[in-house]
Amino acid sequence: MTGQTTPGSASLRYRAGPRRQAFAALLDGLRTDGGAHVVTGEPGGGRTAFLEFAARAFRAGPVWHVRAEPACFPRPHSGLRTLLRAARHAGRVPDAGRVPGEGAAEEVLLDVLRAASVRSPLLVCVDDAHLWDAASRAVLGRVAARVHTADDVHRVGLLVTVPGHRPVEREWAALPVLQLAPLAPGDAAGLLHDLTDGAVDPAVRDELVAEARGNPALLLALAHRLSPAQLRGDRVLPRPLADAGTLTAVAGGRPSGRRPDDAELLLVVAAAMRATGEQDAEAALVRRAANGTGGRGDGMSPGPSGPPQPPELLAVPGGRLRFRSPLLGRAVYAGAPSERRRAAHRSLAAAHPAPRGVPALLHRSWAAPGPDAVLAAELEAAAADPFSGTPPALRRTARVRAAELTPDDALRARRYTAAAEQALLAGHPAEALRLLDDAGSRPAPAPVRGRAELLRGRVLLADGPVDDARESFLLAAGLLSGPGPKSARSEAAVLGAADAAWAAGDRQGCLRALTHGTHEAHDVSAPAAVAGTLELRAAGADPTGPREAAPGETPEASSAHRGATPEQPSVPLPALLRDHRDGMRAVLLGRFDLAAAPLTRVVDRGRPAADPERLLRSAAAALMLGDVDAARRAGARALASARTLGTAALEPRALEYLAYAELRAGRHQLARTHAEEGLRAARRAGQRNTAAHHHAVLALAASIEGVRPRVTEHATAALTTARRHGLAQAELLAQWAAARADLGEGRPEEAADRLGPLVRPGARRGHFAVWMLAVPCFVEAAALAGRPEDARTVVEDFALWAGCGADPQASAQLLRCRALLAAPEAADELYLRALDRHDETSGDFERARTELLHGKWLRRRRRLREARARLGEALVDFERCGAQLWARQAAAELRAGGVAPSGPGTGEPRRPGARDLSLLTPQQLRIARCVAEGATNREVALSLSVSTRTVDYHLRNVFATLGVRSRVELVRLVEQAEKTGAQL
Repeated sequence: MTGQTTPGSASLRYRAGPRRQAFAALLDGLRTDGGAHVVTGEPGGGRTAFLEFAARAFRAGPVWHVRAEPACFPRPHSGLRTLLRAARHAGRVPDAGRVPGEGAAEEVLLDVLRAASVRSPLLVCVDDAHLWDAASRAVLGRVAARVHTADDVHRVGLLVTVPGHRPVEREWAALPVLQLAPLAPGDAAGLLHDLTDGAVDPAVRDELVAEARGNPALLLALAHRLSPAQLRGDRVLPRPLADAGTLTAVAGGRPSGRRPDDAELLLVVAAAMRATGEQDAEAALVRRAANGTGGRGDGMSPGPSGPPQPPELLAVPGGRLRFRSPLLGRAVYAGAPSERRRAAHRSLAAAHPAPRGVPALLHRSWAAPGPDAVLAAELEAAAADPFSGTPPALRRTARVRAAELTPDDALRARRYTAAAEQALLAGHPAEALRLLDDAGSRPAPAPVRGRAELLRGRVLLADGPVDDARESFLLAAGLLSGPGPKSARSEAAVLGAADAAWAAGDRQGCLRALTHGTHEAHDVSAPAAVAGTLELRAAGADPTGPREAAPGETPEASSAHRGATPEQPSVPLPALLRDHRDGMRAVLLGRFDLAAAPLTRVVDRGRPAADPERLLRSAAAALMLGDVDAARRAGARALASARTLGTAALEPRALEYLAYAELRAGRHQLARTHAEEGLRAARRAGQRNTAAHHHAVLALAASIEGVRPRVTEHATAALTTARRHGLAQAELLAQWAAARADLGEGRPEEAADRLGPLVRPGARRGHFAVWMLAVPCFVEAAALAGRPEDARTVVEDFALWAGCGADPQASAQLLRCRALLAAPEAADELYLRALDRHDETSGDFERARTELLHGKWLRRRRRLREARARLGEALVDFERCGAQLWARQAAAELRAGGVAPSGPGTGEPRRPGARDLSLLTPQQLRIARCVAEGATNREVALSLSVSTRTVDYHLRNVFATLGVRSRVELVRLVEQAEKTGAQL
């Protein structure tokens, strides 16, 4: 073969970016220069779809699209006759049906192709050419080689598809190969969305996408297998989702190989892969096991020259055996009779070099005909061994098998719960819920049921109604409580209930949860503007992680999920959780003098830890204390630890802490970077509530950058989940971001109307611990809208929050608010004092807002020289932090004061022909890059998870900013930037 590329999979409507560009380049080459290519991929991978796409896209001339006739009619040249009939029906070659003898067939076909391509290029698409008779394959292979290399047939393009689960046959060995890769998850989700008209439940969609593993035909078969109620998530899905019938149907029958011994060897390889969870198996282990099943001792069959050869369905890279098509491997295993599968596993268990390791024990478990208490105990012990180096996914499988083999109901429920815990930590909440349902279907003692409810609460807190999560946590706290000191899980359940109430905006419910099981009585009527305000993520969210509380794992459970040396903390975990609980309760009661000591202990105890749970607690406590630097350090360490230990469920939380810490420090661009990554991690882990909070962060960041479509996009996404799951906190943050965008666009009336009900006293006031963060925006909007009286009461409430000292920006913001409402003789001094306070903190954006408001105030009093200086400072600060829309406000004020500003922040329209890509926003750059790679607007929208309307809007702005008039000009501009090394 002359070369091989892997640009993407077969459902071409979902191909974007560089893969679509590779397809476009291939078709352009066929139109201009001709040539021959082999297209290959696994069964169901979309070879036929690719040819259909190529045939539709080829507009330069005629297309002959034929599907090969099966070789069950082995007449010589039957395949060639099919192709010539297609030529005759196209009306371009009158005598195309004639097939001469063997020697002249090649020349006849070449003559036909030359005649058909005289007036225009010709594309010939031959699907499943491996089914042709040998004589036709030989002729087509020789003709393809001529088409690809000879000058006399340069206007002919030839695409031939063959299956990718076998080596490319010798007829095509000299041709370049286009390997169709599996569908990406986002592309598969888009395919399902279109197939069901959007009626598929997100959780069901994610399961189908995961089960299909990128195979489009299998994905469609799984979707067609489900009823509408199952697709909507109203009924239980069948198990397994991909059964033997579905797999073998997509694979075209149960694969068995061509030689007598192949079937046994293929089954042993498939069974070996099942125990490791990998895409290949050790060849030496397979050889030993194949001998035990009655196959050949070497696991191979002799080739023509003597050395043993593997079945053609297998590849042998580096001493490993793997199926050329993963789908065929699954079909081999699922389609085999149960006794043959058990025999394969018995042989693998006997041949395994580590008979007490997890893989060998799993083979023994699948060979067992029924429950086995002894084997279940061995599996559980092996899965819990922190020194074994077993991957987390394999530990989870071992725990599930241990539960399935356990005859005792109570012990079985406990083991299902342990497996659910591993699934949740690995970022598979749907699997965790299924295992918890299995655990709940059997009688079990209170501690086991309590642990299950604790896990259920954690799942719901991250991806469900938070009121339901609170009830699960409270039930867990009751089941786990008992005489004597509280356990780590009991404390974690209490904190989880408080976090759920916090996320719902229920302050009294939060306090009741924190006093659960105690005899303490507290006055819950502390001033609403003070109570709970230390617990803020100063950019607008709760630092204790109200979406998914730290579980408070016991040292045993924690070491089990880490798969490494268990941590030996100097302070017991229950003590750390009690400190967090006491500090949080004191904060809610406004007793900040009582909150500092326990929260400081939580911060200090997390510093030497390597456990991401402890580090996240440390980050939360640091944010409550206003120690942003400590919060960033703890969050970064928690993220690194979670990634190292494979606890995917904790990554979105760690990134959220980092995002809010950066926003609190005034570094919104870093916050956006963390939130974008956190959003991807939350989607992978199935945490819609956590994703909603990341959307809120992105909306807040976009409201600073002045990109209204992004504000709308992320705010809408946050509000959609927030209203469905009762996330009062995320809802307020999204509304705040939208109002700040209104203010940035010079629409103070809309901003005041949006924020007024959320910050003023009354039943509609927003989240009890977050609403005051939006007060500076509301005061500014009300003052600019000519309604200062609406804001006076909330300013006094905000003064209580600023006095807490937890937010370094609050004191300067308070002085700015007072200046907006003050009499003229006092306002100037208040603005100057606010600017002095800004000098004590970081954060260019808040300082620039104060400078802008002061500059406006000075200009309106005809103090033009001072106004120009202040507005110039605001313009520079806005440009420095990337707040372009706000910079344009400052530039407009400067122009009104008689100054003509220049530079990227001035808001001046670009002259035609401008070519400065650095003026594009990050989102505009991403869209420009995708368009330059050949993607349509819809494909860009699917790739970036935005609406088509958003892409249209951004693309219009890209054209206007760069002074280009067409996509062709944009492509040239981007390519030129890449060649010259300009940053994209």
